[in-house]
Amino acid sequence: MSMSFVHPLPTPDEARELFPVSRAMAEIIQRRRAEITDVFKGEDDRLVLVIGPCSADIEDSVLRYMEQLADVQRDVESEILIVPRVYTSKPRTTGKGYKGVMHQPDLSSAPDLCEGVVAARRIHFQVVSHTGLVCADELLYPSSYSYLDDLLGYVAIGARSTENQEHRLVASGIDVPVGMKNPTSGDLTVMMNGITAGQAAHDFMYRGWSCRSTGNPLCHAILRGFTDESGTGFSNYHYESIVRAKELYSERPDLANPALVVDCNHSNSHKNPLEQPRIAREVLKCRLSDSSMRAFVKGLMIESYLEDGRQEIGGGVYGRSITDPCLGWEKTRRLIYGIADLL
Repeated sequence: MSMSFVHPLPTPDEARELFPVSRAMAEIIQRRRAEITDVFKGEDDRLVLVIGPCSADIEDSVLRYMEQLADVQRDVESEILIVPRVYTSKPRTTGKGYKGVMHQPDLSSAPDLCEGVVAARRIHFQVVSHTGLVCADELLYPSSYSYLDDLLGYVAIGARSTENQEHRLVASGIDVPVGMKNPTSGDLTVMMNGITAGQAAHDFMYRGWSCRSTGNPLCHAILRGFTDESGTGFSNYHYESIVRAKELYSERPDLANPALVVDCNHSNSHKNPLEQPRIAREVLKCRLSDSSMRAFVKGLMIESYLEDGRQEIGGGVYGRSITDPCLGWEKTRRLIYGIADLL
C-alpha cells in the first residue's frame, strides 16, 4: 500500500474517559435532544437554527461565540431552538487546506489525528458544559461519530458525502436527526435516495464489527444550492425549490417525518455570508405561506462567527473564520432576533 500507518488512534472509550459525561450533563443532553427530535417529528413547531462557525477552529473563540449564542437562545426560546454548529472536521473540494480541529488541533503544528479526535471531543464537551446547548457536527468520517455520539444533538451529511454508501449506512444507526444535503451537482434524487437509505435498516461493517441498524426515521433533507457542469452556481432556497423537495417526499410515502432544512450559505449565497439574512427571510416567508409549508420547513443553517469574513491561518483576527467566510456576531444577533420577530 502506498501509505504508512502512523499511529493507532485512541479508542472512543479512551476519549470518553478523558471527558466523561456526568449524570447532570447527560440529563441536559437528553432533554435538548428530545426537543430537537420533537421538531423533526412535528410535535414542536419551533424553528431549528443550526448556526455557528464554518469550522470550530480555536477553542477559546468558539466558546466565547457559543456563550453569546446561549444568551440569545434564552431570549428567543419560545420561537427558535438553537443548535450550535461545532464542525470539527471539514471536507475540502480539492483535498487541500485546513480540515478542521480533528485533523489539526494546533494550527501552528502539523496535522495530528491522535490529538485531534480528543480535541474534537473536548470542544463539544466544553460547549455543553459552558452553555447547556447541544451541538451539530458534520460526519466527514463515519467512524468519528463514535467519539461524539453521547454529546451531539444533530448530524449533517455534507454535499460530497450524501451519495457515499458508508455515510448512508451509518446514518441509519444514529439516534439523532441527520440532515442530508443535496449533492454539489444539485440532483435532488441523490439526496432523497440518501434519506431513504438512512431511514432503512441495514447490516454493514463499522469500526471492525459486523453491525445491524434499525433505521433512522429522523433523516431529512437539506438544500444548499449547487453548481452545474461548467461550475456556475445556482441557489435552491426559493419557493419553487422548496415545493419540489416537498413533492419528492410525497413520491416516497414510506418515508417518515418529511422535513427540510435550508442552508443559507454555500452555493445558496454563492459564499457571500452577508446574503444569509436576506435568504433566511425569504425562506421564512415561504414557511409562513401556509400550514403545510410550516410543517415541512423545519430549520435554517447559518455560518456565523465573532467577525465578518474569513482570513488565512495566522491572520491575527480573533474570531474570524479560517475556512469559508462567516457572518459577524452583531449581524448574527440582529438576524436571530429578526427571525424570532417574524415567527
